[in-house]
Amino acid sequence: QVQLVESGGGLVQAGGSLRLSCAASGRTFSGYAMGWFRQAPGKEREFVAGINWSGRSTYYADSVKGRFTISRDNTKNTVYLQMNSLKPEDTAVYYCAAAVGLATGQNRYDYWGQGTQVTVSS
Repeated sequence: QVQLVESGGGLVQAGGSLRLSCAASGRTFSGYAMGWFRQAPGKEREFVAGINWSGRSTYYADSVKGRFTISRDNTKNTVYLQMNSLKPEDTAVYYCAAAVGLATGQNRYDYWGQGTQVTVSS
């Protein structure tokens, strides 16, 4: 089992920045790829960014490419999502998740956090 707890969400103006953190406990964190997903009201949950176990490979949704950066610190069992140039359409609940390998599909992820709200005002 892997337990995941997100933090760092909040209210920010358009153009601002936030950094989300996801702290993991339980099984060996470094053995898992990690992903960030988000779900806006009335919409399906969607992939945002993913990072492999070592941090050397990352992948982003087109909608956040160039604005968001995923990273991880295996010594702290934590994955981060740095979000810059935020837009109102980035408003959503953001979830981190753990998978055996880097993937974009939700069904590839075995463990999920409870989510953290990000609200971007115009």
